[in-house]
Amino acid sequence: MSDSPEGDLFGPDPDVASPEPEPAPVALDPSAPLAERMRPARLDEMVGQDHLVGADAALRQAIEQGQTPSMILWGPPGCGKTTLARLVAAAGAQRLVTLSAVLAGVKDVRAVVEAAKTRRRNGVGTLLFIDEIHRFNKGQQDALLPHIEDGTLTFVGATTENPSFALNSALLSRARVYRMEAVGAEAIEALIDRALNDPERGLGGRGLTLDPEERQRLARAADGDARRALNWLETASDLARDGAITGDALRAVMGAQSLAFDRQGDAFYDQISALHKSVRGSDPNAAVYWLTRMLDAGCDPDYLGRRLLRMAYEDIGLAAVGLGARVLAAWQTMERLGRPEGDLALVQAVIELASAPKSNSAYAALNGARAAIRDSGSAGVPLHLRNAPTELMRAEGFGAGYRYDHDEPDGFARGQVYLPEGLEEARFYSPRRDGTERALAERLQRLRGGGEDPGDGG
Repeated sequence: MSDSPEGDLFGPDPDVASPEPEPAPVALDPSAPLAERMRPARLDEMVGQDHLVGADAALRQAIEQGQTPSMILWGPPGCGKTTLARLVAAAGAQRLVTLSAVLAGVKDVRAVVEAAKTRRRNGVGTLLFIDEIHRFNKGQQDALLPHIEDGTLTFVGATTENPSFALNSALLSRARVYRMEAVGAEAIEALIDRALNDPERGLGGRGLTLDPEERQRLARAADGDARRALNWLETASDLARDGAITGDALRAVMGAQSLAFDRQGDAFYDQISALHKSVRGSDPNAAVYWLTRMLDAGCDPDYLGRRLLRMAYEDIGLAAVGLGARVLAAWQTMERLGRPEGDLALVQAVIELASAPKSNSAYAALNGARAAIRDSGSAGVPLHLRNAPTELMRAEGFGAGYRYDHDEPDGFARGQVYLPEGLEEARFYSPRRDGTERALAERLQRLRGGGEDPGDGG
């Protein structure tokens, strides 16, 4: 991998035998896409990332002082990760070299490192920016470590994936993680206005107009991706009539809106988490919203059906006996009808799940029993509970003293112990007093003679 003007902020290396001259910005290419031409040239021009580059932000102060550490920029597409890397390099008068983890390998990293060592001897630093760093395997990530540690280069990696899962701990320990947010609709509107009015980098020389409502619709449809908004704006500008970018032109360009959703990425797990917590929190409106977001963004309906069925048993449980069967029926309806007709079955199921009384007593009982088994080991079955089909087993005391519950008053053998020795008083199931579980709680209390309340009073 050699430094190239396209991937290098300052252009190609001069003769390495002499010190490098003061860097000069690359000239603006008027044929470049609008999103590229409108890249912020200063920190003040960045939108939507005030928590990182606002006036009082610690990262901004470090950048302006040219003392930025190696870092991981974690955020959704179009939020400015590449732009921030460029600004970091410019502020520190470093040569920017970019690699894509999709195409590059260890050989390319080694080439960059050798050039960085030469550059360092001439008093010039190197910032290596690797886009989609999560696509590097462990060996490729490890190849960066010694050169980050000894200062040969400053490393900036960009990822849309959660670094906790996508990057190895050795790399994470040598780089700070900065989370970048999706750009808000208001910030994208401001960026659209800037592009329409900037005569040098934007579309300002063409006298184009855009209705405020259409501008707002465009900003919202971009779904936090500033680059997407500018790409749509540029294409729609070519369809302008009498200098006006119309709603019809925008709709033709945008087509079917693509919502933020990645079947294996953060958006996927964040949204399913929001759906599950909305059901648990008894908010049917939020539950319907997140379910619809995921369905319309392309989530596998079978996955959603499985998750709803899990919620029925984990969070509603015995408080609404029979709801699990109805959720299963809704899932099977979706399988038979397909989309979009089957969507209604899942929506109906999620509304009932969110509106139903909640109980995790069975879930808690399962976890409690597992913990007791782990701590106590393979405790023996009490002799009176063991089966005794042979004379020898009966002689050994198997089944001795067992009382058949159906022969007892109220069909309940009071005082009979069913748990292993040492666990006789264990209580894994603590029924709540919500919904249908109230009847179970009252029966257990009655069988125990009205003394200890088996429920939690919920």
